This record gives sequence, structure tokens and C-alpha cells, in this order.
Amino acid sequence: MISTVLDSSRIVRQLIAVCWDIVFLFFSLWAALSLRWERLYFTDDMKVLLSLGITVACSLILFAKLGLYRAVIRFMSNHALVAVLSGITISSLVLGASGFILQAQIPRSVPFIYWCLSLVLVGGARLIVRSLVLHRYLRSKEKIVIYGAGSAGLQLSSVLYQGQEYLPIAFVDDNPARQGMILNGLRVHSPSSLQKLINRYGVKRVLLALGNTPRSNRYRVLKRLEEVSIKVQTIPSMTDIVRGVAKISEIRDIDLEDLLGRDAVDGDVGLLEQCISDKVVMVTGAGGSIGSELCRQIVEHRPKMLVLFEHSEYALYSVHQELEQLLEKRHIDIPVKAVFGSVQKRHRMEVVMQSFGVNTVYHAAAYKHVPMVEHNVVEGVRNNLFGTWYTAEAAINAQVETFVLVSTDKAVRPTNVMGASKRLAELVLQALSQRQQATRFCMVRFGNVLGSSGSVVPLFREQISSGGPVTVTHQDITRYFMTIPEAAQLVLQAGALGKGGEVFVLDMGEPVKIDQLARKMIHLMGFEVKSEANPLGDIEIIYTGLRPGEKLYEEVLIGNDPQGTVYPRIMMAREKYLPWHQVEELLKEIDAACHNFDCELVRMLLKKAETDYHPLDETKDLVWLENLQNVESAENVQPIALKR
Repeated sequence: MISTVLDSSRIVRQLIAVCWDIVFLFFSLWAALSLRWERLYFTDDMKVLLSLGITVACSLILFAKLGLYRAVIRFMSNHALVAVLSGITISSLVLGASGFILQAQIPRSVPFIYWCLSLVLVGGARLIVRSLVLHRYLRSKEKIVIYGAGSAGLQLSSVLYQGQEYLPIAFVDDNPARQGMILNGLRVHSPSSLQKLINRYGVKRVLLALGNTPRSNRYRVLKRLEEVSIKVQTIPSMTDIVRGVAKISEIRDIDLEDLLGRDAVDGDVGLLEQCISDKVVMVTGAGGSIGSELCRQIVEHRPKMLVLFEHSEYALYSVHQELEQLLEKRHIDIPVKAVFGSVQKRHRMEVVMQSFGVNTVYHAAAYKHVPMVEHNVVEGVRNNLFGTWYTAEAAINAQVETFVLVSTDKAVRPTNVMGASKRLAELVLQALSQRQQATRFCMVRFGNVLGSSGSVVPLFREQISSGGPVTVTHQDITRYFMTIPEAAQLVLQAGALGKGGEVFVLDMGEPVKIDQLARKMIHLMGFEVKSEANPLGDIEIIYTGLRPGEKLYEEVLIGNDPQGTVYPRIMMAREKYLPWHQVEELLKEIDAACHNFDCELVRMLLKKAETDYHPLDETKDLVWLENLQNVESAENVQPIALKR
């Protein structure tokens, strides 16, 4: 019956509430008179009956005016209880006044007895119904534990309690001073009690409300939570909430930065602005992961103009729209020019740079996915090597002041075409730096970035969400990781440090074992790893073997004697140069090999160059292999002349 009433229309519920109040008020009046006369009170005195009728009628009008019939019982607050108290008090005064005016036989103590009885019946009935409604409502909500009993946790508990999905049942906090306290009606427990809470209440989710806690501390919390195999999510930082870019109710998966456990380091504003402020800045590959983040950070330092150069229409449109909205929101007036083009078109690059008067170029355009470049050798070399060379020559002719190449740790003792092409691109810029002095060239080398296109973290998250399995190439494979904003900030700073021809290496922290990263993500998303030791687990990890050109361990330095810089997170590699005439001759040979689509010769010339290139596999170019297969399967058929 209660469900029928609760599911009825609002008007029906209001009519039921009015009928309840009529019954309760008349009963309270009768009970007050009976208690006063110490007998069951019955009368036909019209003055008494009229006084009682006036009291009930006035009470109903007062309740309506005070909003009791508009209040939603489930959300009934202290204001509603004050309204009940006020209404009953005035109702008692009306009873006393009407009895006095009508000269009815109502003793003076009756209004006080009536006040007590009606307050219990009218107010108490609402509290009972509220409890029943809340119990019914809360049963449908998922029980969660909030990790962090600070201001962020308190705000989160209030928001969730009024929401539709989650019911906080307890706080967990590392601070012993808070443990045992009752905050917002929830007890604060120690982290050691988390497993008991999970077992007792059937909790399947922990929400982190750690505010602006340093990432190193957040990492320690995540390490502890790995042991309980429960889904862990977080809320935005208080900084984002205060700035209005996020809401405290925006629950999301663990930030990628938290998986590294490294605290963010504030950048050197002087270095950041040196090549940007009041200058025309151009970013190639502006629609990519690193390129787009470079653009976001560049506009914060007020360039005279930002030129976005990108060959992908959708990527260029997306980053341009995002930047326009960002500038409008921040009330920043900076022209942003979206330009189509390929870095392999030298004349196009030169015209663009001269037309806009570019001062600084950040060259982020490259093919970075190792297996894809192994399957497309010529295009990978054309884009990564010749695209860099043509862009650099265009910068020299356009009198660009600073040219920064975004390189990779895979350029160190490369085992794949992608790494070899990037290392040779570094040698090209070093040679150009020796050949002329007008444009200052430098290179910035770093490892994998979390969340970029091709990164394992989004892939693992998607695989886990779909029920697995999670694919890892090798049980022992390790990689250096950095967040996209962190990498972009250090690239901007390193660009200001160079004098000409330097290869800067970013501090990547400790290498991360990919297998452990996968297991960490499985646990933090609330699942268990399925294995021979745990056949009842949820997500299986499958080892697929190293992909073409892939090696187990990455490096960031060729030599073992890096030189420090004024910024502690940036080092300078001591590496050998090649003279321009030697580099130029090598480029001509590679260009001819690419023109004839001779993938074997391209790889041989990459080995001939002083890049320390040692391929692990035979040529894997898809078109090259298909052509060879066609030639071998036909008699007296000449190989197809594949030319650019």
C-alpha cells in the first residue's frame, strides 16, 4: 500500500496528507480535552465544536501557507520541521483565542496539551513516512565508501546522498585524528577496516576524495587499494572545482597521472615564455596528442599568433575549435590560424612560415606507432626524416628564430624504422645547426606519454571494460612514461635552453613494467586477474609476443655521461655529430631508395647511417611483401617497378 501511495500523482499525495492532518488534529483536540477532563470527552456544545472546527481549518490553511503540502517528504529538511512547529504553535494559539472569543468551555490548559499531542502526531507522522520513503529509495542506490574525510569528502557525501546513484556508507581516512569521528552521519574508519566494510555492506566501489593531495601520496593510496580488488574512481581536484571547469559530482576513472605517482613540478615561467610570449608560434602535427597539448599550453603564455599546421582535416578542426572555446572562456585575444598541409611539402611549409612571420616552430608531426611504421617503411621515413628536413630548411629560409623537434626515446639504439628515422632526423638538425647560425635548432627526447594515441593505458581500460582479455606483448617489457601535459611543458622549457644542436632528454622517472601496469589497472577497476593460481578471476592477461621492431627495454640516452642544465628535470645528451656534407649525401641515397620503393635498401642505408640501428626482424612492409609474393608465385614475371 505504501508503494501505491508513493507512486501516485502529486495531487493525490497532497490530498492524502491533508486528510491525515484533519484526522490527527481532531484526534489531538479530542485527546487534549479527554486528558484535561480525565474522561472520554463528548459534547454537543456548539461553541466548543465551532472553536475546534476553526482551529482545524486555520491549521490547514497555515500548513498550506508554510509549504508543508509542497515539500517532498524524501527531501524534507529542518526547514519543514520548523514549519510544522510554527504551524502547530499558531494552531494552539488559535484554539485558545477562539475558545476565549466564543466563551466555549475549553480549559486554559487544553491548548498546551493539544500542542504536544499534535506536534507528535503531525510532525512524527511525517518523520516516519520520510524514513519509510528513504529506506525504499536508498535500497536502490549503490553503496560506496569515500576515501578521504576532508572538505572534499564531506562535500561529496552531501552531493551523493541527495543524488540518484550512490549511497555513501562510511569514510576511510589515513589521518588517525579523524578515525572514529562521525562526519555527515558517517563514521570515519582506518584503511585497515576497508575490507570489513566491503564484506559487510557489499561495497563494490571506492571514491577518492583526496582534494589536492600530492600525486606521490595518491599513489601510495592506490597501492593500498590494489590489494582489495575494488573499483576505484575519483572526483576532480578542488582547484578544478573552484575554477568552475569541473563539478564535485563528476565521478571518473583514476587519473592517468596517479598511476605514475610523480608529483607535478611547476615550470619555469621565464623559460616557458622565452620562445612564446609576443612571438608567432607554429606547431606542426597540431592535432596530435603532444601537438594539441603544446597548443593548449602555448596560448596560456600569450603568443602574438598561433599557427596550427596539420594534414588531418578532422584533427585540425577539433583542436582549432577547442582552442577557440578556451580563448573565449579565458577572455584571451590571440589569433589562431588553422592551416592544412603536409610536412613533406617543403614549398608549402616555407610559404606558410613566411606569410605569418613565424618566430618559433615546434615540430611534433611524425608517425610514432612502431608496428605501423614497420608495415609502411617508406612512408614512415618520408614523414619522419624528410618531413623534418624539409620543415627545417623551410624554417631557415623563412628566418625562423627557434626550431624544436619533438623526438623519442626509441631513437636511442633503435631496433625499428620509426626510431631510426627519428634518430637520423636528429642528426639532420644537428648538421643544419653547424651549417648555419640564423635558426637555432634543438631536439627534445622523451618516452611514452600516458593517454596518447597508441598508448597502452586507454587500450587496457577498453579491454578491461569489455571483460578482457588484456593483451601484453611480453611479461618483462618495460617502458618510461610521462603525462602529456608534463611532456609538453618540458618541451617548451627545453626549447628555450638550447644554443644550437643540443639533444635534450627529459627526466622520465623510473621505468614501468607493462605487466604490472595491466594488473594494477585490473585491480583498480574492481576485478581480479584470472590465472592458473586464480581460475575464478575476472580478467585474463594474454602475452602476444613482441611486435615488429619492438624491444623489451627503452633507453633515453646514447652516452652514459649526460650533462645537467639549469632545470633539474631536463638533461643534455652528449652525442656525436655528423658534418652536413655527409648527412646530405646520405639523404640523397635514402631519397632515391624511397623513390624506387626499395625497402631493403632504405633499411640498409638507415643502418649505414651512424644511428646504431639494429633491426630485430626482416622487412615487414606490407606492400613490399605483397609484391615479393606476387613475383615468386608467377613464372617469368618481372618485379613491379614501384616508384614514388
